[in-house]
Amino acid sequence: MDQAPGSPQGPHEQGPQDAQSLPTCYRHPDRETGIRCTRCERPICPECMVSASVGFQCPTCVREGSGTGHPPTATQPRTLAGGTVTTDPRLVTKILIGLCIAAYVVQQTAGDRFTERFELLGRAYVPLLGSVEGVAEGQWYRLLTAMFLHGSVMHIIFNMLSLWWIGGPLEAALGRARYLALYFASGLAGSALTYLIAEPNKPSLGASGAIFGLFGATAILMRRLNYDMRPVIALLVINLIFTFGWPNIAWQAHIGGLVGGLVVGYAMVHAPRERRALIQYGACGVILVAVVVMTLVRTVQLT
Repeated sequence: MDQAPGSPQGPHEQGPQDAQSLPTCYRHPDRETGIRCTRCERPICPECMVSASVGFQCPTCVREGSGTGHPPTATQPRTLAGGTVTTDPRLVTKILIGLCIAAYVVQQTAGDRFTERFELLGRAYVPLLGSVEGVAEGQWYRLLTAMFLHGSVMHIIFNMLSLWWIGGPLEAALGRARYLALYFASGLAGSALTYLIAEPNKPSLGASGAIFGLFGATAILMRRLNYDMRPVIALLVINLIFTFGWPNIAWQAHIGGLVGGLVVGYAMVHAPRERRALIQYGACGVILVAVVVMTLVRTVQLT
């Protein structure tokens, strides 16, 4: 509001310096604002603000950036890895735990025949099935189904507690799709390494390979955020001691899952924003190619 020289300012009137410090929105000239578009730097009011990965953009820049003539819509907030922030950040973890528990219930009710049909087995004669079974016989599904089976109550309790403690926060940090890709890439890497170097007639099962992958990705994430690494390192060391010091544990699955988790986790956390999805899912693709190669090599050896 203009004011004559020498006249007193009213309680709601604005002096020249205040007027200069608060520009008006370029789309609504009657609205003052202190926010500017991060792309064109034009002032925008709250009605025109569109959430971006950093700051806010104006509707014009969002429309030009999308290459469409449609009115822009506000983008959803993103996680550190570029995933969508959801109302239930542990939903996938809950589903995975539910699937493992359901599979264990079926194991207990259906008997050994069910477990022997879906556990990880390289190549062996199975008396209950009356035939030679295993991945080498073309049963590649065992690489996946074994990730949801467990051998005892303590086995599934320990794995599910680890999945809840490690997987929940990691899912919230990565987003559902990226977390799920990490989980399966790590689990399959563990299964493939087990198939490659373990005795072919020795079955194995459990979600440990995927969980060790989550351990590796958690370490990468904590390093990226400059958090204290000692707790996760101590927990990982304890698990590795159990891996190599406890009998009847498929250490190959743990090591394979850990390596897969480190590779995918690094890509998830450190991928540059402009090529984020390509690098993140490309790393998952590299792990899956390694899984296929290891599986083919071992199959040729056994057959």
